[in-house]
Amino acid sequence: MRLHRLEMTAFGPFGSTQTVDFDELSAAGLFLLHGPTGAGKTSVLDAVCYALYGKVPGARESGHSGAQGSPLRSDHADPAVSTRVTLELTVAGRRLEVTRQPAWLRPKKRGSGTTPEKAQSLLREYDTAAGLWKTTGSRSHQEIGEEITQLLGMSRDQFCQVVLLPQGDFARFLRADAEARGKLLGRLFATERFGEVEKRLAERRRSTEARVKEADADLLARAHRMQQAAGDAMELPALAPGDPGLAETVLTAAAVARSTAREQLAVARSALDAAETSREQVLRETSEARELARLQRRFAEAREQARRLEEGAAAYREAQEVMERSRKAEAVAPALDLRRSAEAEHRRAAAAEERARDRLPAGLADDGAAGLAAAARRAAEELGGLESARRAESRLHALAAERERLDRQERADEEALQEAEEWLAGWEETRAALQDRVDAAQEAAARAEQLAARQEPARRRLEAARERDRLAVRAEAARDEAAAARESALAAHEHWNTLREQRLDGIAAELAAALRDGEPCPVCGSPDHPAPAGKDVGHVDRATEEAARLDHRTRQQQADEAERRHAGLREALAAAVAEAGEEPAAHLARELAELTERHRAEHLAASNLHPAREELRRAEQEHARRTAARQEAAVRAAARVGHRERLDQERATLARELTEARGAAVSVAARAAQLENAVALLDAAAEAARAAETAAHRLKDADARLADAAYRAGFDTPRAAADALLDAAAHRALQRRLDAWQHEHAAVRAVLAEEDTAAAAQLPPVDLTAATAALDAADLRVRRTASAHDAAVRRCADLDRLSAEAHRAARALAPLRAEHDKVARMAGLAAGTSADNERRMRLESYVLAARLEQVAAAATARLLRMSSGRYTLVHSDGRSGRGRSGLGLHVVDAWTGRERDTATLSGGETFFASLALALGLADVVTEEAGGVRLDTLFIDEGFGSLDDQTLDEVLDVLDSLRERDRSVGIVSHVADLRRRVHAQLEVVKGRQGSAVRQRGAVSR
Repeated sequence: MRLHRLEMTAFGPFGSTQTVDFDELSAAGLFLLHGPTGAGKTSVLDAVCYALYGKVPGARESGHSGAQGSPLRSDHADPAVSTRVTLELTVAGRRLEVTRQPAWLRPKKRGSGTTPEKAQSLLREYDTAAGLWKTTGSRSHQEIGEEITQLLGMSRDQFCQVVLLPQGDFARFLRADAEARGKLLGRLFATERFGEVEKRLAERRRSTEARVKEADADLLARAHRMQQAAGDAMELPALAPGDPGLAETVLTAAAVARSTAREQLAVARSALDAAETSREQVLRETSEARELARLQRRFAEAREQARRLEEGAAAYREAQEVMERSRKAEAVAPALDLRRSAEAEHRRAAAAEERARDRLPAGLADDGAAGLAAAARRAAEELGGLESARRAESRLHALAAERERLDRQERADEEALQEAEEWLAGWEETRAALQDRVDAAQEAAARAEQLAARQEPARRRLEAARERDRLAVRAEAARDEAAAARESALAAHEHWNTLREQRLDGIAAELAAALRDGEPCPVCGSPDHPAPAGKDVGHVDRATEEAARLDHRTRQQQADEAERRHAGLREALAAAVAEAGEEPAAHLARELAELTERHRAEHLAASNLHPAREELRRAEQEHARRTAARQEAAVRAAARVGHRERLDQERATLARELTEARGAAVSVAARAAQLENAVALLDAAAEAARAAETAAHRLKDADARLADAAYRAGFDTPRAAADALLDAAAHRALQRRLDAWQHEHAAVRAVLAEEDTAAAAQLPPVDLTAATAALDAADLRVRRTASAHDAAVRRCADLDRLSAEAHRAARALAPLRAEHDKVARMAGLAAGTSADNERRMRLESYVLAARLEQVAAAATARLLRMSSGRYTLVHSDGRSGRGRSGLGLHVVDAWTGRERDTATLSGGETFFASLALALGLADVVTEEAGGVRLDTLFIDEGFGSLDDQTLDEVLDVLDSLRERDRSVGIVSHVADLRRRVHAQLEVVKGRQGSAVRQRGAVSR
C-alpha cells in the first residue's frame, strides 16, 4: 500500500481545504510531520484512517466533538462548506481514490435553520488504458470499508497498529504483564477464536457436569423412592449427586432390599392361608347356629299368632253375620234407588211451581193450570194488535235521526267553507315560497355537477401521491436489499479468492499427487521425485474452488437482479412524482376531503328538488280541491232547506197516531214489552203447575213398590232394609277383613305342622352373640393377614420396577460420566488449570506465544542495529510468580550475557526497543494479512529520549526501509530532526484553523 495524495476540507482543526502530496514527501524515503502542540499533526493521520475505514483510530473516535452535528467537522469551517476527506492510494496493484463525507447539518436552501445531510462515500479506480477515473459502484461507508479491508487484508485496529505506529503503546507493551500483552496481540492477530474454543470447552464441561449431576440426582431420587417402598428392608448411606460410586452403591442396596421383601412376602402368604382356613370353619358353625335360631323364632311366632286369632274369633263371626244381611238387602236396592229419585223430582217440581206463582199478579196466583193458560192467550191477542203502532214509532225515530244528520251536515259545511276561505286567502304566498325552493335546489344541482367533475382528478392525484410514498419506502428497502446483495457478492468473491490462494499455495501437493516414478515432472522435468510435497490439513482442491466460484457468480447475479429491481422502483417513483408533484399526500387528502364535503353538501341540497316539486304540485292540487269543495258546500246548503220542511210535516202526523196507541205507557215499545212479559210469566206458571202434579203421582207409586220389595227380602220395614245395605267401600273393607283372618289362620296351622320347626322348638335356645363375635374375630384376622400380604406384594412389585428404572438410569449415566471426564480433561488443558499443562498456559496464550516469537525475531534484526549489536529481544514462556506462562518478553544484553526483563531498559533504550518491536510487529502482521506491501508507514513521537548517536542509528534503520521501497513519516516535536530530515510536512495553527505546509527533499 502506498499513499499518493490526501485532501481534507473542514476536517478536525482544518477549516479550509488542505492538500498533502505524499508522492513528493516519499521521494526521499523519510519525511517529518511536525508542528506545535494542538496544531493537528495527529488529525492528518486520523484523516488517512477515516478515508480508508470511515472511522478515526479507536482512542480518538469519541474525542472529536465538532460543530453542526458531526463529530469530525471543524469548528473553523464555513457553515455552507461540507466536511470531506479524499485519499488517493495504490493497493494490490490498483490505483484508488476514496472520498468520504460524514453526516452533518447544512444550512437550509430556503428559510433559516439547518437540515441534516446524510453521509456520502465514493470509491473510484484509475483506468490506465482509458486514462480516466471510473466509479466502482460502491457508495456506502460499509461497502467501501469492506472493500478496502479486503484489499489491505487488515482491520482498522491492525492498520492503526501497523501503519500508524503509536510508540507509547509499544513502550507500555514492553513493560506490560502477560495479560496486557495478550489483549494487544489477540486484537492484532485475531486469536479470539482460540479464546472462544476455551469458552466453548468450559461451557461443555459445565454442561456435561450439570447433566451428570442431574442424572445422579435422578438416580438418587429413585433410590429414596425404593427406600420408602422397602421400609426397614433397605439401608441407604448418605450420598450426594456427583459422588463417586453412587450408582454401584444404589444398585447394591436395591438388590438387598428386593431379597428381604421376597422373604417377607412368603411369611405373609403362610399367615393368610391359615387365617382363611380358620374363618371357613367358624363361618360353617355360625351358619348352623343362625338356622336353628331362625326355626325356634318361627315356631314361637306361630304359637303367638294362633293365640291372637283365637281371641278374635267372636269378632270374625259377627262380621260374617253383617255380610249375610248386606247380601239380602241388595235385592231391595233398586226399589230404594227408584223411591229416592221420585222424591227428589217431586221436591224440584214443587219448588219451581212456587217460584212461578210468586212472579204472577195477586189476582192470578191461586188459579189452576187451565186458568193460567187462558190468561196467557188473552195477553197474546192484545200484543198482536200493537204491530202497526210499533212500525210508526220506528219511522218517527228515523225521521228524528235524519233531521239530526241534516243539522250536522250543515255545521260541517259551514266549518269547511270557513277553512277553505282561510286557506285560499294565503295561496299566493305559499305558491311563491314553494317555487323559490325549487329554484334553489336546481342551482345546487348545477354546483354539485361542477364539483363532481373536479373530484376525479383530485382523487387520481391523491392515489398517485400515496403510490409515490409507497414506492419511496419500497425503493429504500430495495436499495438496502441491493446493498446487502452486493455485500454478499463481495464476501463470496473474497471467499473464492481465499480458496484460490490456498489452492495455489498447495498446488505443489496437487501436482505431486499426479507424479509417477520414471516419468518427468511437469514443473522441473526430472524423472526422479525424491521428496514430493504432501497435502496439508484443509487442502483446497479444484472442486472446492469451482464451487466457491459458482457461488460468487450466483451471488453476483442476485446482486445485479437486486440493482435492476431498485432501478425499476426508482423509475416508477419518478413517474409517480411527475403525476402527484411534491405535495404531501396528507395535504392532497385534505383537499379531496374538502371537495367531497362540498359536493356532499351541494348534492344534499340538490336532493330537495324532487320533494320541492312534489310539494308544489300537491299544493296546487289542494288549491283546486278546496275551490271545488267551497262550491259543493253552497249547493248542499240550498238543497237542505226543502228536505227539512218535508221531514217536519211527517213527524207531526206520526206523533198523533202513537199517542192514541200507547195509552198510559211511555211508548208503544214499552206497552208491547209489558204484554210480552205477562204472556211469558203466565205460560211458565201453567207449565210448572202441570209438572208438580205429575211428580206427586210418581212418588206415590215408588213408595208402594219399596214396601213390597222389603217384605219379600225378609225385612220388617223398608227402613230396616236400607240400614242393612252396605255401600261398595264398606263391603270391600269387610270382605278383606274376613279373607285376611282365614289366610292367617291357615298359615299358622301350616307352620305348627312343620316337623323340623317343631323339633327345633324342643332344643335349648341358641347363643347367636357368641357365634357372631367368633365370626367377626375370624374376619378381622383374615383382613389383617390379607392387608399384610398385599403390602408385601406391592413392596416386591415396586422394588422390582424401581430397581429396573435404577438399572436403566445407571446405564444411561455411564456415557454421560465418560463424556464429562473427557471434556473436563480437555477444558482444563485448554484453560491451563490441568496438571498435564505444566506451564499453566492457556490455548490462546499458546498461539499468541508463537506469534510473539516471530515478532521478537523480526524486531531483533532492527534492534541489533539500533543498539550497536548490544540488545536482542527473546520470547519467554516462563511463569511469573504464581501466574501463568506463555507471553513473557525479555531482552538479552550482549555486554553482560544476561537475560533480563524489558522493564529494566532506560527511556532511550525503551524507545528504540519499542520502535524495533513496532516495525517487527508490522512485518509479521503484514505477512499474516496475506503479504500486502505497506509502502507508507508513520511513527508517532518518542525521538526526544535519544542521544545523537542513538538517533543517528535509529534514523539509519528507518532510512534502510527505503531499500524495500518504503517511505516512513516521523511525527515528532524534536527540533534536531528538522535539520536531519529534509522532506517535511509542517502543520501551522491559527485563529481561522490549521493549515499544512509541505517541503520536498533536497540532496544531502
